[in-house]
Amino acid sequence: MPHREPPKAYRRYARAMRVDATRAENLLWQALRGSRLEGFKFRRQVPLDGYIVDFVCYAARLIVEVDGGQHSENPKDEARDAHFAREGFEMLRFWNNEVETNLDGVCDHILHHLQGRMRSR
Repeated sequence: MPHREPPKAYRRYARAMRVDATRAENLLWQALRGSRLEGFKFRRQVPLDGYIVDFVCYAARLIVEVDGGQHSENPKDEARDAHFAREGFEMLRFWNNEVETNLDGVCDHILHHLQGRMRSR
């Protein structure tokens, strides 16, 4: 999927979301930023296809979302996940409390999926 420049409104909103990130998002970002997870490069709060994704690794086509309770069984999230699956992305979702209490386990899970996606390419 070629990179398309998102509308300015999405870029502004994504920038605001980076500033107003949740504690869990900030914790995970500290683990992912600067290619700290085995050299995989992530971007955060990225406008993509009319959505804003929490974290994306373009090389592995992996999206990571960190969610609060408002996302439990949300039909909009299911539609969003299906959209990105059609575009060749894998979506991983973690609850805020999971990131806050088991950051190492979350990172291990992400790394496992990253390595699997890279092997299958």
